[in-house]
Amino acid sequence: MTEMDTETLRKELEQYRTERDKIRALIGQIGGVANTRRDRTLNIIFICLVLTLFSLDIAQHFEWIPHLWPPMISLELALLLVSFKIIWMIHQQARIEHFQFWILNSIEFRLNEMSRRFQTIEKALKQRPGPH
Repeated sequence: MTEMDTETLRKELEQYRTERDKIRALIGQIGGVANTRRDRTLNIIFICLVLTLFSLDIAQHFEWIPHLWPPMISLELALLLVSFKIIWMIHQQARIEHFQFWILNSIEFRLNEMSRRFQTIEKALKQRPGPH
């Protein structure tokens, strides 16, 4: 290998490493380890709230506790919380799909770039005198 080839390979390796670090950072922002703990905590809080509201409404219905609020309000609030959770899940899925699209688009761009480079090399080899 010549000195120029070695330098080119070093530059490509450095470019690969920077792209890899960018992708890791993006994955962390979209749904990486930091978000897993937060999502788990929010899910536990959400489940506790919904179960508490259902339990309070059932206890009020069977008159185990005095009527403190209108009937069915706990069920309506629980249903509202479930609706918020569904909206949140749709939002998270849209973010993931956007990221996947970005990755696939980036791969396609790189493939097209490599294809152009190969075509340029092929043309240069055909124009070169000597045996092919």
